[in-house]
Amino acid sequence: MSLKNIVSIKSWNLGAKVTAGAVAWLVVVSTLHCWLNVNWAAVLNSYRPPAERKIIVGYIPVTCQLTCPVTDYISKYSESGEMFLPRMFQGFPELKEALIANKIQAAFIVAPMAVALAAQGVPIKVVYLGHRNGSAVVVREGGPITNFGQLRGKIIAIPSRFSDERLLLFRAMQAYGMKPDSLKMVEMAPPDVAGALQAKAIDAFVMGEPFPSQAEMGGYGRILFYADKYWPNYMSCILVAREDLIQNRPEVVQLLVDGIARSGLWLDASRPHRVDAADFVGRFYYNQKPELLRWALTKPMSRIRYNLLEPQKKDFDEVRDMMIQTGVLNVKIPFSAYTDLRFADHATIETSWKYEPGDAVAK
Repeated sequence: MSLKNIVSIKSWNLGAKVTAGAVAWLVVVSTLHCWLNVNWAAVLNSYRPPAERKIIVGYIPVTCQLTCPVTDYISKYSESGEMFLPRMFQGFPELKEALIANKIQAAFIVAPMAVALAAQGVPIKVVYLGHRNGSAVVVREGGPITNFGQLRGKIIAIPSRFSDERLLLFRAMQAYGMKPDSLKMVEMAPPDVAGALQAKAIDAFVMGEPFPSQAEMGGYGRILFYADKYWPNYMSCILVAREDLIQNRPEVVQLLVDGIARSGLWLDASRPHRVDAADFVGRFYYNQKPELLRWALTKPMSRIRYNLLEPQKKDFDEVRDMMIQTGVLNVKIPFSAYTDLRFADHATIETSWKYEPGDAVAK
């Protein structure tokens, strides 16, 4: 065999080895990607018969909606297993559209948005609350603003024009005798507000935890006031379910509400429970540092409460009337038109999860 042929064969073997190595590497990387990044539970769920599928519950990474991931996490250790498939969104607009399109069957959204959607004919019902308190107005640390009146003419970020945080600002403006157009409100996704404050793109923000805590911990934000200063027993995020789900699978809705109720009681039972929740929710659900959630949930614990979560007519009537007064609603929709209280009524008999950090089983 000539030297030229030998060189040719060796070159071919080297090329074949490189190609085989590249293909093997591609297979390994693709396999790892599928294993780590594909939600196989959701994929397999879509192949089940409709009556057997687990419902998908939407949420955003705020402590007002903490009972959603807490319920998912603890229920996996229970005898019956996980109750639903959680899906995280970064803002309310995308969450709302997914709910309308039936890509998710239940969701935690802000109360005014639920009222507005129901008034527009979107087939949803309020079935439970997510929390009490938990929102705050934050200004720049070291800045000149020491009271709400000094925010006149300033730029303040809100999560949505259909949010309780926006209505909270109007309540504060009324207390200070300010006109409705005294503030320059801009809508901003909750995860973006702390960075915007630090960059001086805004003068303040009003948002649910943990974003006030994020600004505090970073040293560039200061709490001006908590929601309950101007709105006692304040509520923001609430749980809604699609009407077709309620009609066709009421037992699934009841299971969901019962789980959320039990998680609320569990979170309010002790500081160690909140510390544990900060750890697993931060790592496995919110993609946030556990120390941030720990700060928000424990400094002090009264920053946010997870009890008294049954929907109350007086609370929602107040929200509806303020929406009309501030120009985001034009119909006095009755409480009964957008709520279904039977699930919350049943949930009053529920007790806290029996689960401690490190337990192998939850009851």
